[in-house]
Amino acid sequence: MKKMTCKQLHGACDMEFHSETAEEMMEQSKAHGMEMAQKGDESHLKVMGEMRSKMEGMSEEDMMKWQADFKAEFDAVADDE
Repeated sequence: MKKMTCKQLHGACDMEFHSETAEEMMEQSKAHGMEMAQKGDESHLKVMGEMRSKMEGMSEEDMMKWQADFKAEFDAVADDE
């Protein structure tokens, strides 16, 4: 089981997520971001806007590289004890 914070996932806070897979970690982060956006949290809205802008300009190849880089980053995180 790995542990990462919202900030480690390029987010805006110290909320912790625990997951066995990079995909599950991304889903938890996305759900958290959506919840915070619905609450009107300005810091999360800002970060999400920046991320959306970056992703709009990405080719499919760029997106695949981003996903591979995140998986490598996730794999490098020590197991949560």
